[in-house]
Amino acid sequence: MSVFAQRPFSDRTAGWLQQSGLHPLLARLYAARGVDKPEELSLDLKQLLSPTELRNCISTATLLADILERKESMLVVADYDCDGATACAVALRGLKMLGGPDTAIQFLVPNRFTMGYGLTPEVVDLAAQQTPKPKYLITVDNGIASEAGVDRARELGMEVIVTDHHLPGDRLPKATAIVNPNQPGCTFPSKALAGVGVMFYLLVALRAELRQRGKFTAQTQPKIENLLDLVALGTVADVAQLDRNNRILVSNGLKRIRMGVSQAGIQALFQAAVRDPRKANTFDLGFAIGPRLNAAGRLADMTLGIRLLLCDQPDEAIELAYELDRINRERRVIEGGMQEAALAHLAEDQLAGTMAERSSICLWNQQWHQGVVGIVASRLKERFNRPAIVFAPADGAAGEELRGSGRSISGFHLRDALDVVSKREPGLILKFGGHAMAAGLSIRKADFEQFDTLFQLVAAELLSDELLERRHIHDGVLDPSEFTTETGDLLAEEIWGQGFPQPIFYGEFEIGQQSLMKEKHLRLQLRPLGDGHLASKPLTGVWFNRTQPLPAKARLAYRLVTDRFQGQARVQLMIEAHDEG
Repeated sequence: MSVFAQRPFSDRTAGWLQQSGLHPLLARLYAARGVDKPEELSLDLKQLLSPTELRNCISTATLLADILERKESMLVVADYDCDGATACAVALRGLKMLGGPDTAIQFLVPNRFTMGYGLTPEVVDLAAQQTPKPKYLITVDNGIASEAGVDRARELGMEVIVTDHHLPGDRLPKATAIVNPNQPGCTFPSKALAGVGVMFYLLVALRAELRQRGKFTAQTQPKIENLLDLVALGTVADVAQLDRNNRILVSNGLKRIRMGVSQAGIQALFQAAVRDPRKANTFDLGFAIGPRLNAAGRLADMTLGIRLLLCDQPDEAIELAYELDRINRERRVIEGGMQEAALAHLAEDQLAGTMAERSSICLWNQQWHQGVVGIVASRLKERFNRPAIVFAPADGAAGEELRGSGRSISGFHLRDALDVVSKREPGLILKFGGHAMAAGLSIRKADFEQFDTLFQLVAAELLSDELLERRHIHDGVLDPSEFTTETGDLLAEEIWGQGFPQPIFYGEFEIGQQSLMKEKHLRLQLRPLGDGHLASKPLTGVWFNRTQPLPAKARLAYRLVTDRFQGQARVQLMIEAHDEG
């Protein structure tokens, strides 16, 4: 069952925001998203939370300053997703900015298929073989759960600095330093920093420490703000909550992209994605640029993506970006086949009458690719409004281990649910980690049925009927005067994302001509119904991945965008849902 409801807001608050100079439509939208003071509208960099509030950030910056002065060797150990890749690029670029071009720093990104996630002992052994052997390992977007890896590093004479944002386990690794807003005792007001955001904060603190040591002045200091395009990309692609602090980071990163002064690699990715960087928005970062960078880690080696983000030569960047685009197309083909097989399996369950009774989805297939399981889990979660975990055989595990990736729905903390499963049946989950909306884990193939049963029981206990209802929260009805390209441009310029959702509007429409695009997307002519609407021109609507036609009249939830084609701008409605109630 689907429930449609308007997101509530205070007229009084919207009025205050409008009086401060905010557009009336944006005033309503911001008020509905918890912005209740005009001063909160500013996304100036000066409004960022201070690094002094981030536990261990200042002491770790002091340690890094000492390392730079002693010219000791460092190696950044990255994660293999977009957040990890951008965090790695920020670390290498930033440390070289602050320490000089001869800074002894390398990077290593594990192969997700052979070494698993995080700073494992195998990764540490590989790091120790680098030339020169690093004195310090710096993790980015990982490490908070790497007890064994940190212990192995110490055995081999290397110290570990952990920078991460994931939730810790019961014990912290015995690292030399840990910077993570989610570690115990950290009072940093924003727990939503992505891994790339944590690394950026550490660089801000390091620059201040070096400035105090007289290495440069406020006028001559390196402009690490130039790295904010990378911070914006990693933050949005990792679906981090866009609280005000993250919106400041993303807003300033997008400004650089729109101004044409972003990294060569990001400019090249926009070209490969056929997107206009001058009109860059969070939707581009999350659904066009991020997936192309992620494709390297899913099917190949994220080293390719990091090389692109470190590249300063436009020609080389274009070549790398188009290679990532090719890999991403391959990823979509693999994902499509896996999704089709998963839906066929679930259709059999539905015919047997079991799917409707389940509170979760767990699937695996011997032929599935472990690099794409997270995307398929996300698609299943969206389609069925159930927490979904999809597994594939782990390479190098003699076929006896499954590695899974899960995605959750609002109100169900996935990592905590896995923790409950692991405590009820110790040893069932070999390892796991993640956060509320996404998590990864490993189990034995022979234990899949037991895991599925236990996870289903935990989900049924924690999920109410209300949470399992598909809820479409919208921002109400648009006035006839607001169906314009100017409105589309106005909305596109704002910072929308997880926790600060992109506006979805609601209305009743007269449905005209309907046709299919590429045999799988519904294209239709719409005329809004209601006062002042009937005289308006028909609008074009698109509903991706739907082939079933709509009735002559329909109540729809939609996004309003400005579509530009061959120099012409027009309003387009991107349909999200049909209210059949």
